[in-house]
Amino acid sequence: MDSVAILSFEGPDRYSMVGGLGTRVTELAQALADLGRPTDLFFVGDPQLPAVEEPAPRLRYRRWCQWISAYHRASVYDGERGKVDDFSLSIPPVVVDEIVAPAVARGARALVLAEEWQTARATIELDRLLRARGLRDAATILWNANNTYGFDAIDWGALRRCATITTVSKYMKFELSLRGQQPLVIPNGIPARLLDGPPAKLVHDWRTSLAARPLLVKVGRFDPDKRWMQAVDAVAELHDAGLGARLVVRGGREPYGAAVFERARARGLRVGEIVADAGDPASLFTALATSSDDVINLRAFLEADMLFALYAAADAVLANSGKEPFGLVGLEVMAAGGLAVCGATGEEYAEPFVNAIVVDTEDGRELASYLRDLVDDPDAAVAMRHAGHETAARYTWPTVIHALERKITFAASVQG
Repeated sequence: MDSVAILSFEGPDRYSMVGGLGTRVTELAQALADLGRPTDLFFVGDPQLPAVEEPAPRLRYRRWCQWISAYHRASVYDGERGKVDDFSLSIPPVVVDEIVAPAVARGARALVLAEEWQTARATIELDRLLRARGLRDAATILWNANNTYGFDAIDWGALRRCATITTVSKYMKFELSLRGQQPLVIPNGIPARLLDGPPAKLVHDWRTSLAARPLLVKVGRFDPDKRWMQAVDAVAELHDAGLGARLVVRGGREPYGAAVFERARARGLRVGEIVADAGDPASLFTALATSSDDVINLRAFLEADMLFALYAAADAVLANSGKEPFGLVGLEVMAAGGLAVCGATGEEYAEPFVNAIVVDTEDGRELASYLRDLVDDPDAAVAMRHAGHETAARYTWPTVIHALERKITFAASVQG
């Protein structure tokens, strides 16, 4: 593997970082560059930032569709259809001319990693152009599915002919098998630096400002698949049991959020909102310390250190999705020294009551039962945190890339 091109809608810009995909490709690109692979990350970027940027040695950001994003400033998915069309037609020629052809001139082979349904057409077009130029043997193409979103828009037959299909978990392998595919499984990863843990002072500040037992955190899009109602019901059950639980929420702008907070009020919980300047943590902690609400909707962008410190400070982080292709948040919680509550789908790293809490149903009473156990047996909670940290250490990007390289060797042998 010489040069690498990663094709993704999401990326490192705040404009582009909507979910776990942005984190995945940003950290994967950096890890590949750190291992000596020149890496170009193509993504739909902030229209106000440079089209090409080199944030680190051997790493280039290639912001795409900026002329469209200038008219759609909400996020990477604003104006999605037009961006998909532009991405599909304009990126393949650049990858051929600027990534694959130079690799051939060096006597090397290029690797293209394409992510999610928005890049499927671009992947098919790239294969066509490479064949037209007589360069198909010089590139290994992988197309990766992180989720089932957009599967109905994919020409699976064409995609299978031009790329090796991969995915991130056995759960997703099963989902793809329903579409007649046999993907290779390559798990997600986390940067090794997360294992050092967040700044101790930030962890202390979170705990001090949010004095509660248990203190629960849930971060993610407001979507029914994330089992927000289970989280709210569990907090209400804990209150009914005499435990003054608090739930700190950082969701998105999705309309489902209104239903979540309405459910909380209907269960007798006090709901409040804190809008904070991410650059002024002191004011945020002050606002939290003066709040008496049971459910706090935190409207603030949290930088990585702040977010991971919150994970470590909480008694449990509720990543309790009913449908989770991999569960990157759970691994990040473990790396930060937190205790993750996971669902039971793609989070194959989660061992129930060994390194995490795993819920099998959407019943709030199930979750509340396990959370009460944390209060009754703090030593077990500490043991799960330690085991979780050891688990996270097995999923760092250098380890994952070691497995990826072996899958690439196989893919290269069957492509062309």
